[in-house]
Amino acid sequence: MQEPAAGDDWVGISDQPLPVEGALDWAHRPDCGAVVLFSGVARDHSGDREAVDRLEYEAYEAQVAPRLAALASEARRRWPAVGRLVMIHRVGELVVGDSAVVVVASSPHRPEAFAAARFCIDALKATIPIWKRERWEDGESWGLEAQHILEVDDLADVSVGPDGSVTVPDAPSVDN
Repeated sequence: MQEPAAGDDWVGISDQPLPVEGALDWAHRPDCGAVVLFSGVARDHSGDREAVDRLEYEAYEAQVAPRLAALASEARRRWPAVGRLVMIHRVGELVVGDSAVVVVASSPHRPEAFAAARFCIDALKATIPIWKRERWEDGESWGLEAQHILEVDDLADVSVGPDGSVTVPDAPSVDN
């Protein structure tokens, strides 16, 4: 997945390993002194499931790019100082240690970068139609429970605390 030729948003999905370092480097701008990176990495357990050895992600691909673009616009509305934003999610099969999602936010100062990055990962999990199947030693499953996908417009109910913490109603736990 290549960085965009123009603009300050890099969003999408990829069936290849995510360009985590490339995304971090791309987010740097001369006017931004803060760059925050979140990388959700496939781990070897989930809840009470031990020995998870593979994840598979599927996406409603036609909806991902426009929803990610809308999410980036919402983040910029909330934090106008944000410089560059990256939101890229992996699809296909992953093994333990692979990066499943990367979010990067840059801004002149750290409060906006932290808040925007936190908002983007939490809202991504709530609004983007991507589903995960886990395989472990005793079986496999598409998840512990059904996920209701929110519309980006529904994020008006999202609250941001003074410490930058973000609460998305009905959002799944962000514990990649």
